[in-house]
Amino acid sequence: MDSSYTVIRNYLDANSLVLDAVMERRITKNIERLHRLETFNFTALELNADVSEDIIAEVFVRINSKGQNLKQADFVLTLMSVHWDDGRKKLEDFCREAKRPSAHPTSSPHNHLVKPDAFQLLRPSVALAFRRASIRHVYSILRGKDLATGALSEAKRVEQFKKLKQAQAQTLNLRYWHDFLICIRMAGYRSSQMIRSEVNLMFSYALYLIGRTEYEVDEMILRRTIAQWFFMSAMTQRFTGSSETAMEKDLTSLQSKHTTDGFVGTLKDICNTELTRDYWNITLPDNLEAIGSSSPSFMAYLAAMVVLDAPVLFSSARLTDVLDPGIALGLSIDKHHLFPKNHLKKLGLDTTKDANRMANYAYVERTDNLRVADQPPTEYVPMLKSRLSTGDLERMYLCHALPSDWEEMEYQDFLATRRERMAAVVKNGYEKIVAEARDRSCVPEEGVGTTIASGEGSKVEFKATLRTNLRTGEKDSRMESAVLRTLAAFMNTAGGRLIIGIADDGTAVGIDVDRFPNEDKMHLHLMNIVSGRCGLEAATCVDARFEWHGPGRVLIADCRRSRRPVYVKDGNTQKFFVRIGPASRELTGGDLVDYVDGRFR
Repeated sequence: MDSSYTVIRNYLDANSLVLDAVMERRITKNIERLHRLETFNFTALELNADVSEDIIAEVFVRINSKGQNLKQADFVLTLMSVHWDDGRKKLEDFCREAKRPSAHPTSSPHNHLVKPDAFQLLRPSVALAFRRASIRHVYSILRGKDLATGALSEAKRVEQFKKLKQAQAQTLNLRYWHDFLICIRMAGYRSSQMIRSEVNLMFSYALYLIGRTEYEVDEMILRRTIAQWFFMSAMTQRFTGSSETAMEKDLTSLQSKHTTDGFVGTLKDICNTELTRDYWNITLPDNLEAIGSSSPSFMAYLAAMVVLDAPVLFSSARLTDVLDPGIALGLSIDKHHLFPKNHLKKLGLDTTKDANRMANYAYVERTDNLRVADQPPTEYVPMLKSRLSTGDLERMYLCHALPSDWEEMEYQDFLATRRERMAAVVKNGYEKIVAEARDRSCVPEEGVGTTIASGEGSKVEFKATLRTNLRTGEKDSRMESAVLRTLAAFMNTAGGRLIIGIADDGTAVGIDVDRFPNEDKMHLHLMNIVSGRCGLEAATCVDARFEWHGPGRVLIADCRRSRRPVYVKDGNTQKFFVRIGPASRELTGGDLVDYVDGRFR
């Protein structure tokens, strides 16, 4: 073997390299390091065949905690591999399926908001099982260690793994998972690009699971509460920095709360403490002064516009439709500089920093963006706003935080004014989430027995089955269509309650005649046909649950009033229904146009 000097000289000569002294020393040093690998000593650690699995796991953790630090979650996953390998496999399979599109969305964890890995999805399970956010402590807990005395116990380890198994089963429950994602959509967040912290998302899921499984919070109240919480924590970057410390503090604040009201009230109190008057008037406008459009503050602004059902600027398209990857909308939308870069350059503002302020961004149709090009706003705005009525333009400017004469303003004055108005839009969106969390007047408040005894009405209807024709005993799509007509009519009018498993005369039929394997499958089937034939937005208005009535179970679907028209797909056509008295009636022609115009616009 040639010496390192020979190798170096041959390399330099063969490549005809003419180098200065600094570069030659650098190349020489790197080749010498490579050459020394021939004499490098590797250490092999051999373990006896009779060594216990716990010792093997401990050796793995200790060795790998040196040099390249592993995540604390690696240590927990190692213990799972030793003591519960099937659980780790299920966790990883769930994460893998969440990244893979499915033809049956509600039967798969796939979504457009988050593509979790096993490390992230450990957090909600750990919070649910042990009320802990620190993965480091959880590793010790799962080893059966008493955190107070330091003593290890085999019985304790078995007990702690039992808790983790129960919690993970709830974390991977598809019904819970999809219902939680509805909360995030209610907060206005429609794609993974809008989610700036997956740690925040996973902790929000932990709170959702705690509220649903332990405090048994009413689903509609829980959804709005978690939507409010997520909006607040995403906007304020609550879990940036010492995230586990912050999460531990929030979990500790729930320890003394033993009621539904205590759980909901605690989360709302934290939101109110964070979002003070100074936050809305000073902190948020200051945060919106930053460069670029990927900050949590700008994402909160977009989410607020989704909640407020804002249109694309100078367009009839809705912003939510173009931000949501789950909605197929053949419309190209650009992020537009209201004051174009080249125009600012002519004004002497010749830096990207000046042009890329958050307050200089708006979403417009690509055709409009191309027409605008580098024109100053004083030239292109009159052209674009001429297509709108005065009322539509005023509402559009309000949603987009634009003063009525913004195109005439000096650029720096425009930025300062729009930042304050953007903060006001964010506050309006947040307050709408809070207000809708309070307003449940669309749904009857009494229990199922009282509702059934009162009979059908403008806000109550009974269906004997979801999909089974009682005369033939077979599945019949007409039964599903009848259910969808009722749900759509409720959403298009004032909300209401559909009870499946009750005949028209109030006789209990039960849900067994629909022959679903279990209640989760029935719930998933209902939500699947609602989202498939009425749209994803409509599915967020439906809260389904099961209750006992008489000797059997019934499915209760509570609907809130929708902010946009809900149509039912029937083959190649779409039908529109409203509630008139105790019946669902289809509207067509002029009646449909007049109703939609008066009710939704």
